[in-house]
Amino acid sequence: MKRLRWPTPDGLPPRLIWAPLAAAALLLVFSAKLVEFDPLLVLSKLGDLAAFLGKMLASPPPLDYLPQLARKMLETVEMAIVATFVAAIISLPLGFLAARNATPHPWLGQIVRDALSFFRALPELVWALVFVSAVGLGPFPGILAIAVVSIGFMARFFAEAIEVVDERPIEGVQAHGASQFQVRTFAMLPQALPDFVGTLLYVLDHNLRAATVLGIVGAGGIGFDLITSIRYFEFDRLLIILLAIYLAVTVVDRLSDHLRTRVIHGGGYQHGR
Repeated sequence: MKRLRWPTPDGLPPRLIWAPLAAAALLLVFSAKLVEFDPLLVLSKLGDLAAFLGKMLASPPPLDYLPQLARKMLETVEMAIVATFVAAIISLPLGFLAARNATPHPWLGQIVRDALSFFRALPELVWALVFVSAVGLGPFPGILAIAVVSIGFMARFFAEAIEVVDERPIEGVQAHGASQFQVRTFAMLPQALPDFVGTLLYVLDHNLRAATVLGIVGAGGIGFDLITSIRYFEFDRLLIILLAIYLAVTVVDRLSDHLRTRVIHGGGYQHGR
């Protein structure tokens, strides 16, 4: 491979630098035209956006809606927590099966990795449509939809954490005659667990956001009220819904940061790679 040296004899950047940058710029220009990206249109609509926000902020909050809002937001948070908990339990064994250095058979690991890719390929909203048609309306199909996508991400990240664990503890456990199950439990899992916990908390944060829109397709949560308020220009209700979502996401984010710091950095475990 050629070394990058600059300045070159002719004073121009080397081709290995400007050629990829030029290709990327052409691709961006072509893609922007293809998807009708128009910054000038956004600027021309700033007045309409300001008018929309003004109407929303000027509307007094409907106090009679607060009890229903509290129930819907509680349902949204519960959906995210239950789905994340279910996904975490299922992701642990799938992560071991998907990891190349922990799976019993390479073909089994490849099958599990392909299945996890399929789970991640479809967004929560599509899975919610599938489960709503299968089990009916309500929060249960929403939980299933969030859990399926979460399994795809969590198991994959857990498998990657297992694949880069330090081999020395594994060799030490094997030297004492440990079984394969004991090797995975006492040598691999403790090293990969901090990464798994960090991923779990991040996924919980994401799942709360996902749960706020699944009500659009009848999968529970605040999503139905949110889309209804937007569709019928109920600015007073829309404002407090957005504030409630922001408050819930912020609280979960702060708790996740605190737990992540306690578990990963404050647990007395030095994660050596």
